[in-house]
Amino acid sequence: MSVVFVHGVPETAAIWQPLLRELGREDVVTLSPPGFGAPVPEGFGATAEDYHGWLVAELERIDGPIDLVGHDWGGIHVLILAARRPELIRSWCSDVAGGFDPDYVWHDLAQRWQTPGVGEAVVAETAAVPFDKQVAAYVGLGMTAEAAEASARANGPEMGACILPLYRSAVPPAPVNWGNELERAERRPGLVIAASEDQYVGGPELAHRSAVRFGAREARLDGLGHWWMMQDPKRGAAVLEDFHSSLAD
Repeated sequence: MSVVFVHGVPETAAIWQPLLRELGREDVVTLSPPGFGAPVPEGFGATAEDYHGWLVAELERIDGPIDLVGHDWGGIHVLILAARRPELIRSWCSDVAGGFDPDYVWHDLAQRWQTPGVGEAVVAETAAVPFDKQVAAYVGLGMTAEAAEASARANGPEMGACILPLYRSAVPPAPVNWGNELERAERRPGLVIAASEDQYVGGPELAHRSAVRFGAREARLDGLGHWWMMQDPKRGAAVLEDFHSSLAD
C-alpha cells in the first residue's frame, strides 16, 4: 500500500510536511513534478500531457495499491490520471475538481500566465523579487515558513519555463474536456476536498457539482484556504484517514 502525494504550482513537496507529520504513516511517497522542486528532463515540454506521461511513469514504479492525492496542479494531474489510467490506482483525492466544471473561470494570475508576452513579463518580475520578500509573500498567502522558503528557492528559470507551457495547455476548453473524460471513465473511489476560502478553484459549489458528476465523496473544509494542508494539518489528515479507511482492501 502506498499513499502518493503530488503538489502543484509554484511550490514544492514541502507543503505536505505538516500533514504528513499528522498522518504518521511510513507508506508515503511525495512526487515533485519536473520544474517544481525536481529537475526538468531534456526535451520535456511541460504541458499537461507531458505531466500526465510523467505521473504515469512514476506510478508504474511504485508498489500498489496506490491512493493518489493531489493539490493545485497536482490535483489536476491526479484527475487526468484517474480518467485515463484508473488501473494504476486504488483511489484518488483532489482539491481542484471544481476547475473541471464548465462554469469555472481561471483566476487572474493564471490568465496572465496564459497570455503571450504578459506571462513572460510576470515570470521575469517574480524571479526578480528578492528571496526574503518571496518568502514573506508565500507566508502571507498561507504557507508555513518551511514551505515558503522551499518554494522561493525553487522559483528559478526552470520553474518559470514550465509554468507558461503548463498553463497555456489548459486554456479552455481543455479543463472541460478533461472533466468529460473523467465522467466517462472507469471509476475509482474519489474524494473531492472543498476548502471554503480557496479563491483559486471556483468555490464550494463547483466542487460539489464535480463531486456529484464524478461519483466522488466530498469533504468540506470550512474556514480553510488554498493551502489547507498547512493551515490545519490535523483536520486535513483526519479527512484523508477517514476516506482511506473506508476503502475496501
